[in-house]
Amino acid sequence: MTVSDQQLARPIEVILSDVDGVLTDGRIVVDNHGVETKQFHVRDGLGIKLWQQAGYRFGLITARNSQIVNMRAAELNIEIVRQGQSDKRKAMLDIMQQYGYRPEQICYIGDDLPDLPVLYEVGLPVTVADAAMEVRQTARWITQASGGNGAVRELIERLLRAKSRWDDFVPTPLPPISSN
Repeated sequence: MTVSDQQLARPIEVILSDVDGVLTDGRIVVDNHGVETKQFHVRDGLGIKLWQQAGYRFGLITARNSQIVNMRAAELNIEIVRQGQSDKRKAMLDIMQQYGYRPEQICYIGDDLPDLPVLYEVGLPVTVADAAMEVRQTARWITQASGGNGAVRELIERLLRAKSRWDDFVPTPLPPISSN
């Protein structure tokens, strides 16, 4: 028996996401001065804002520490940010306790082996198209997009559609402008 998108999406109240390999393409670029750069897809940012406008939370759990992540989180009003988390499961459990979530209310999107302990426990485990094989085998949903290429937006759109909320954000056409 297959579980429908609506059944999987119904209890979800928060999306927790890895950063490198999910919100970015996984590359870490460091220039000659030691300055690190990352690229984020603009559609992921809009998707996160729409998810929040729909009344849900979005959070980040990443093993690395990066000022760039702090800046992007601030820009998108992401209040749940856990950096330097070698044990992402523990970080997820701390978030559950702090915000009162149950595992079935959490969707987590990750791409590599450190994400598996979280993916095993949440209500909706999701991964990106170019994730590690073991992660793809664990996920309930696999995005068509690879990490850093709008995968988070794709996830959010699928969740909002399943919750019958996507149309709340799609502008309707205005009547044509009269040329008289």
